Amino acid sequence: MTFDELDLSDDILDALDAMHFSECTPIQEQAIPAILEGRDLIAVAQTGTGKTAAFLLPVIDRLASQPEADAINCVVMSPTRELAQQIDRQMEGFSYFLPVSSVAIYGGTDGATFAQQQRGLKMGADVVIATPGRLLAHMSMGYVDLSHVQVLILDEADRMLDMGFYDDIMQIVAATPASRQTLMFSATMPPKIKQMAQKILNDPAEVKIAVSRPADSIDQSVAVCYERRKTAVLRHLFETKSSKRVIVFAASKLNVKDLNRELRRAGYKSAEMHSDLEQARRDEVMHDFRNGRIDILVATDILARGIDIDDIALVVNYDVPREAEDYVHRIGRTARAGTEGSAVTLVSERDHSRFAAIEAFLGKPVRREELPAGIGRTPDATPREAAEGGDRRRRGNSRKRSGRNNHKKADSAPRTAAAEPQAAAPEGAAQAAASAAAPKKRRHRGGRRHRGGKKGDAPAAPAKE
Repeated sequence: MTFDELDLSDDILDALDAMHFSECTPIQEQAIPAILEGRDLIAVAQTGTGKTAAFLLPVIDRLASQPEADAINCVVMSPTRELAQQIDRQMEGFSYFLPVSSVAIYGGTDGATFAQQQRGLKMGADVVIATPGRLLAHMSMGYVDLSHVQVLILDEADRMLDMGFYDDIMQIVAATPASRQTLMFSATMPPKIKQMAQKILNDPAEVKIAVSRPADSIDQSVAVCYERRKTAVLRHLFETKSSKRVIVFAASKLNVKDLNRELRRAGYKSAEMHSDLEQARRDEVMHDFRNGRIDILVATDILARGIDIDDIALVVNYDVPREAEDYVHRIGRTARAGTEGSAVTLVSERDHSRFAAIEAFLGKPVRREELPAGIGRTPDATPREAAEGGDRRRRGNSRKRSGRNNHKKADSAPRTAAAEPQAAAPEGAAQAAASAAAPKKRRHRGGRRHRGGKKGDAPAAPAKE
């Protein structure tokens, strides 16, 4: 479907034409008509599917035809500053030929930027694009009026809940009219998202776009190695594939810090990106990376979504992602805007089953990288073979345990049966047997000694016959 087939104004279509957009993506094709009808919406779609345009285009169209003068008409909430900035840039492009204003509200700014945000909120920008925490901070000062909001949008709602924004979101929702139109976009649909949707949405239309497979222009491969060899493999990849315009994803902030420190000691121009960094430092790192002053960015999954960089040559999964969707998001940072790129995942001996699940999602095995002899010994099995071998070993161990239990039962049964017909033992023998069978009482180390003995006395020797 083309945008011309949608019921959008000529001014928006002119802006789309100027930006060289003509064909709708699946999420745009299904979501825009429902939003134009005024219905609430819950949409499940990953990043990179065009969902930002899916909610901005119909909202701009509505606000241009039904403006509320000097009032905040729409609030878009996003989990991070970077995503808020990205949405704001797209808002400027889509509304270029229309009198619709917007302001981005996020933290980590200087006094001048804060004053600009404050001015936009007081004057009533048509569209406010904000992170929940910073918007609440402005609201607490008493000059933010959300009583005229016509549309409330939650972008990447699952990520906002993961970051602990639930209470902030509900406070902002409570400040908007009950008659508003609410749109919720999420990459996943866990139970907590469903619960929140039931609270804030009214008979919503539902759109679900299946998680797409990675683009064919991404050259995917896997390097199977031992955990202690990962850094050596990473250097090999820099030498043979690319050491510039590279993103390396690690599982934790600690791993990111350690790996970046190691790369810098080796002479690489690298930097780290994670949530512990101050916002000003994060901006500085991204600016340096875009401008080529930094070649390698070592990051947590904070960079897997909502970061728009088109010329990444190589993505390396230093640690295997936990979910297949995270894998798709990570490697989707390369081969964007019609370019080509490479994505390599380092799979250690403890990651085989996890990566085998990713291969099952992809529907095909991922090509294995040939590593030089200088790297050292590497596991022989592919991730899928190793995972299947582990399953067989577990089943074999289970059968062995079951067999041992059966042998014990078989051995014990005859002895019990044979013991039953024996005649009763003499009274003295029975008492001796009971005494031998009874568990011995443990004497506490600090307990009282027997009165008849003295410290250091040895037990009496048995009398000779």
